[in-house]
Amino acid sequence: MTQPRDFEATIRKLGEREPHYASAAYHFMLEALEHTMRWLGRDQAEGTERHVRGRELLEGIRRYSIETFGPMATLVFETWGIRRTEDFGRIVFNLVDEGLLSRQDSDTLEDFADGFKFADAFESGYKIELREPRA
Repeated sequence: MTQPRDFEATIRKLGEREPHYASAAYHFMLEALEHTMRWLGRDQAEGTERHVRGRELLEGIRRYSIETFGPMATLVFETWGIRRTEDFGRIVFNLVDEGLLSRQDSDTLEDFADGFKFADAFESGYKIELREPRA
């Protein structure tokens, strides 16, 4: 996803307006959206065919987070001010408000409500396999 030249200035502006979220959270969101579009096969689509609904994006975020951060995802998100899936929605709508993303009339913040529990999504069932020490 190509970012406009003034992207960093826009992110700084968002940080001033909404200091709760770290600038890295906005960068991550755009990366996660790109990942989700590839996963859904919409990265080459045009117009409204490219649209990703909130629940689809949450699943893409979950998948991308596991690939990127593994069981540390919750900790990373907490340092960015993200504590639940609704925060992802607020970040998306902040990016929409700044003209960096677009939305459909049917898109709402509620689409991101109660998407998943971070502990269940990122930590539960994660196993680290240790090898036996060599003698």
